Amino acid sequence: MIERTSSPPPERDLGGRDLPDGLLSVRAAEGDEDSFAVLVQRHGSSLLALARCMLGNPQDAEEAVQDAFVSAWRRLPEFRHGAQFRTWMYRITVNRCLTMRRRRPPPLPLDAVTEPAAGDAWSQPALSAEQDAATAALSRALGDLGAGQRLCWILREVQGLSYKEIADVTRTNEPTVRGRLFRARRSLQEAMGPWR
Repeated sequence: MIERTSSPPPERDLGGRDLPDGLLSVRAAEGDEDSFAVLVQRHGSSLLALARCMLGNPQDAEEAVQDAFVSAWRRLPEFRHGAQFRTWMYRITVNRCLTMRRRRPPPLPLDAVTEPAAGDAWSQPALSAEQDAATAALSRALGDLGAGQRLCWILREVQGLSYKEIADVTRTNEPTVRGRLFRARRSLQEAMGPWR
């Protein structure tokens, strides 16, 4: 009788879904489209959220992220595999968003914008108006921040990046990031004081 020994099942690749970013980026740089697709799937939603915060328009955000991934695919041979792929993609996306903001036409005057269709707002108009006003106040306060402070705040508070990752994305150092965040938080706290 042959005795069977139990051995652990072999590790499953699942098309690269279980592999770390570093290995996937090396494979992608060698032309493996499936590895790059896993990276896109893994990081796409967080990059889209970043782009939405920076651009304020879902269509522009989708375009920016798509352009960032196309650029990354083309530039993968240049990618230093000692760096984090995630941080590299954040940098590319931030650059794309900044370029799009510079090329954006000036905003329309308020009288050129049509009134939105009524929805749930009629059920609690006071609450809806207060929430809209608070959101508008936060948007103005973020707009009043310097570009570096706003970007650091979005990367930290919305995206949850570490200080080191933010320093890599912004090509600065951690003390600069901490200073920008401190000033951004103080400015936002002052601007949003009436809404507490």
